[in-house]
Amino acid sequence: MIRLRSTPLATLMLCASLLTTACARETPASPSSPPVPPGTPTESIVLGMGCFWGAEKRMSELPGVVNVESGYANGEVAGDYETVLSQESALRRGQSGKRNHAEVVKVSFDPTRTTLEKVLIRFWENHDPTQGDRQGNDVGSNYRSAIYTGDAAQLATAEKTRAVYQQALEKAGFGAITTEIAPLTAYFPAETYHQDYLAKNPNGYCGLGGTQVRYPGSGTPVAAPVPRLDGKALAFDRQLVVFEAEHCRFCEQFKADVLDHWRAGVPVVSTRSVQPPAGWTLEKALFATPTIVLFEQGREVARYTGYDGETARFWKWLGFRLLTPEQQKIAFEEGTEPPFTGSHLDEKRPGTFVDPITGAALFRTDAKFESGTGWPSFFTPQPGSITLHEDVSLGMKRVEVRSASSGIHLGHVFEDGPPPTHQRYCINGNVLKFVPDK
Repeated sequence: MIRLRSTPLATLMLCASLLTTACARETPASPSSPPVPPGTPTESIVLGMGCFWGAEKRMSELPGVVNVESGYANGEVAGDYETVLSQESALRRGQSGKRNHAEVVKVSFDPTRTTLEKVLIRFWENHDPTQGDRQGNDVGSNYRSAIYTGDAAQLATAEKTRAVYQQALEKAGFGAITTEIAPLTAYFPAETYHQDYLAKNPNGYCGLGGTQVRYPGSGTPVAAPVPRLDGKALAFDRQLVVFEAEHCRFCEQFKADVLDHWRAGVPVVSTRSVQPPAGWTLEKALFATPTIVLFEQGREVARYTGYDGETARFWKWLGFRLLTPEQQKIAFEEGTEPPFTGSHLDEKRPGTFVDPITGAALFRTDAKFESGTGWPSFFTPQPGSITLHEDVSLGMKRVEVRSASSGIHLGHVFEDGPPPTHQRYCINGNVLKFVPDK
């Protein structure tokens, strides 16, 4: 998948510059799929739905499917990860005429418990088969939608279900299906570390779930179209929109960790629509949830895709978009403003000094005192608002003060303050936001 940011667990975001890469270069791990019991009657079909990680997970959830294996199929080159990447790059440069493999899953199912038609219905409903050589942000012929069959009966069922689903897509306003339907000519299992990837690496994001158009007669409830947000009802100058999906536990975790405690100055709203607010524009299609998009003047200026519980990482992303370069230097590079130059040095009104990103309370005016140092000074913070860290930079041993909510650098604390604490929290005024009491 297109990796938008990195995490310690190497989750599922790819860098926007790696549009031709496969899902990721990850640490090898042993497969976790249980072996098929001996004697189990099985039938197999090979399906391409974009990145095989999500395809593997979605197809394995269908009752009657006994095994799903990631692989590469119907190309004219060696069937391994590095070759597929190299071949796609060569095709883009016009340096090769050989056909590349598609990332696929080999779906083995028990025909006494399910049918090929049900497997294909799952296939059609769980990706967008109208996008050609891409799936969401994954671009390249290796991400093409495909059904590779083992016999004439499978081919006929594939073509029949395509015709039925095409009619449903046309009624919903989608274009022609681009899925390649052809006999299987080559298949290579993917590397061990690509097998059962999402089961072994559960942190990351939830896929958007295809077109959200149900296959006629599938028995799957047809969800009512989710209305898009009204751009006129939002903050045109600067607005955050959280794009969510149903049954997305990472969306639920983001809501519990961040949204339920929102105090930031920029307004935020959530939606399950995959479309931008009416009258506004996204830079590119959404491909996973949660995706948090920052709009300015009705246009996307930044996005954050995926959430795995690292709130500090999210706040840092937002901070780099909300703070000035001078504030960023203090907040993220442990910088210091020159004395007597920062904000709020003479602020005496009753109120609260808050984190400039999260809006969380840090200090109250009634804990502020004149230290003569040239920086706003406080003798006590708000409970739970800060964290303390040893700092041995510049040849000195000091105690650094950071915001507990965002993790940004605020200043240092010294033991030469007034009673009752005898502490002096020496804070950079430029990374404080003052909110006067009402």
